[in-house]
Amino acid sequence: MSTRTLVLIAGTIAAAVAPPKPVTLKIDWNKTMIVSRTTPTLQVVVNPPLRRGSAIHDRAFEELHALGADYVRFVPWMPYPRLGVAELEPPTPTKTFWDFSLIDPLMDDFLRATDGHPVAINFSTIPQWMFVTPQPVKYPDDPNAPVWDYSQGIEMRDPSGKELGDYYARLVSWYTRGGFTDELGQRHDSGHHYRIDYWEVLNEPDLEHVVGMERYTAQYDAIVGAVHRVAPEAKFVGVSLAYPGGNPNFFEYFLNPKNHKPGIPLDMISYHFYAVPTADQTPDAWQFTFWDQADRFLGTVQYIEAIRKRLSPSTGTMINEVGSILPGDNGWTEEQARQMIPASYWELSGALYAFLFGGLSAMGIDVVGESQLVGYPTQFPSVSMLDWKTGAPNARFRVLQLLRNSFQRGDRLVDSGASDEAIYAQAFVAADGSMRKLLLVNKRARPIDVTLPEAGAIVRTALQPPHAIAAQTLTLDGFDVAVVTLPAGR
Repeated sequence: MSTRTLVLIAGTIAAAVAPPKPVTLKIDWNKTMIVSRTTPTLQVVVNPPLRRGSAIHDRAFEELHALGADYVRFVPWMPYPRLGVAELEPPTPTKTFWDFSLIDPLMDDFLRATDGHPVAINFSTIPQWMFVTPQPVKYPDDPNAPVWDYSQGIEMRDPSGKELGDYYARLVSWYTRGGFTDELGQRHDSGHHYRIDYWEVLNEPDLEHVVGMERYTAQYDAIVGAVHRVAPEAKFVGVSLAYPGGNPNFFEYFLNPKNHKPGIPLDMISYHFYAVPTADQTPDAWQFTFWDQADRFLGTVQYIEAIRKRLSPSTGTMINEVGSILPGDNGWTEEQARQMIPASYWELSGALYAFLFGGLSAMGIDVVGESQLVGYPTQFPSVSMLDWKTGAPNARFRVLQLLRNSFQRGDRLVDSGASDEAIYAQAFVAADGSMRKLLLVNKRARPIDVTLPEAGAIVRTALQPPHAIAAQTLTLDGFDVAVVTLPAGR
């Protein structure tokens, strides 16, 4: 073997064992890209662990209250008809079947926990009897028993939409106007006089009933027209697609005012994103799949934003389900869920949300809502932000808390980036110019060193309280999310 070969081998070995150089940041504090209008928040999906008397009820609502987030989305949803449908049977000539006894405690607890903050309400499940089906659709007597085939049918028994609109108008009136008059002229008093800031119209029409853009738009108009008469102060959110990238024509149709009845507002649109690995991927591969899917989603958002700005520029955007789902989790038992979800998953999913919050802030999205407060075995445990046994926050909740406490609407996003794609870096300047802030996300499972613009920064992470660091190099652990604060005058 030649001397030259030995030297090459030695150099290769040395390079392999040498520690990698710290990632450097490129920041132009004077180059503002956009002024933030983005609110980080979450959604609360109604399910049995949130009912009074459950082991985590008190802790869950205490954590929600302490978070103090704006625009929290509240969704009584399809798998639990008794917890989200106020009229489970059609009226007869002599009797109606309105019943809020199981729904009210959940709504009351949610609105108390979010008191003082604007909210978005979505009673997404239409009473099944309003649809034409070969036979009546059954639902379990047990309100805690999930049923995944409740939403059936496409054609409504009243194609005019009046029956649908009247149902939602009465539901909203129950919560905002102290009660309503039913189909037979009987008054039902609630005593509720809540304020509903945003009312979202239905959920994922590309999955639930699969009604298509024309039918959905007609349903939106019927519901909004009726609700607006009883709650004129409310604003409205439409579309709520599960797969926004698969149906751009939906946005083209819905956002065109010509396709709506006169006077129907288009205040906000919404849609969703979940990173989902394939069933045969190992946890080591998830870190690559999640970021790849997130990058593609940001491209989808850019496309939808172009449609929105062209057709209805005054309409805002809520991306109000953001998260990740592990394949098959909805069928897992408690034991399987604990085995299949490693601790690193919660950290990875939290880092994904932080990355998307930064990317969507740079696009001017109004609301970025993490999904969801509580999931549990039989109802998407891998989307949970709290431990479904104890109610303790996991890393996903703590990341939201960090973002909520660190960034505000009015902050300036300035031109910034990192020398290595494994680190996401976005720099902010506070609206009043009092401080400079860095959002750093480690997209890898390994520790990575980052060289900060200067020494003496204050660092906050999702899992650590604020602490000063004297050095100019910051080590980010695997999937760390950090906010680094630098005084503006330094």
